[in-house]
Amino acid sequence: MRLILIALFPILTLSLFSERPTVGSILSHDPAFDALIAPGTPIEVITSGFTWAEGPVWDREHDRLLWSDVPTNTIYQWKKGGEGHTVFMKPSGFTGILDGNYEQGSNGLTFNHDGHLLLCEHGDRRVAVLTPDGGKMTLADHYDGMRFNSPNDLHVASDGSIYFTDPPYGLRKGANDPLRETPWFGVYRLSPDGTVTLLSKECERPNGVALSPDEKTLYVAQSHRPEPHIFAWDIKPDGSLGPRRTLYDASKEAEQYRGMPDGLKTDKDGNIWTTGPGGVLVISPEGKLLGHILTGHATANCNWGEDGSVLYMTADHYVLRIQTLTKGDGW
Repeated sequence: MRLILIALFPILTLSLFSERPTVGSILSHDPAFDALIAPGTPIEVITSGFTWAEGPVWDREHDRLLWSDVPTNTIYQWKKGGEGHTVFMKPSGFTGILDGNYEQGSNGLTFNHDGHLLLCEHGDRRVAVLTPDGGKMTLADHYDGMRFNSPNDLHVASDGSIYFTDPPYGLRKGANDPLRETPWFGVYRLSPDGTVTLLSKECERPNGVALSPDEKTLYVAQSHRPEPHIFAWDIKPDGSLGPRRTLYDASKEAEQYRGMPDGLKTDKDGNIWTTGPGGVLVISPEGKLLGHILTGHATANCNWGEDGSVLYMTADHYVLRIQTLTKGDGW
């Protein structure tokens, strides 16, 4: 194992290579990591001041970043070249009356192939789409007559199908909430014709979700302290899943750093970039830890932006970014 840049700085610093404040450091565990992020690349702070930032997504049409602040029921936006953030949508995931500061807003965000924003909404317990005229439409809010718990994160496949996870984090009492209807925490696929298919109910806390670039493998991050794993399934020709396997066990990192596996994305070569203990873990398709983006903060999610080579990260009350030497899948 080869280590590069061991120091971790959880407080804001000024970088010699960036005009913006920076945090953290990068840590290489394998020579292949140097081909993904240049040694010494700074982790820049874009903006801050949130309760729990989540679900970053790059809006290519408007050249901006969108992300959720889950407890405040708000989606924010930041324009490239700008200095501050502004409110994009409020309420973002719950249309009732907020009676407590818990996770009721939107969480995971992405765009469909028509360029419409898709939202996982904790409070309204659904997957929704923002229509061109600015209204919202429910895409899915139940399975087999039972309401979802609180859809968390999602991924759009090439055929328009939406893969999403449904843990209990948006319910006030979590797994013990009396409003629960499904007896599991599922991984689902929403087909373009509106059919919802339960793919797996094996995970205790399914969270981030992504497909490999060839769409033959499904990845799910589990935010569960007894089992902080990145799971993988082979996708069969009929769309069902093969046996679940653990691609990576982050238990060792969880003993050293704050955070659990959460959001994840893949790059063009199939490497998995998953938030987790310490920041973002970069894992090969074979399950080897290549390197670590140590943000110094509990890091919820990440996504590619700008020309596809910049990784944006939502980390507690910060929004961060780092320049990479690769590009995200689909760019």
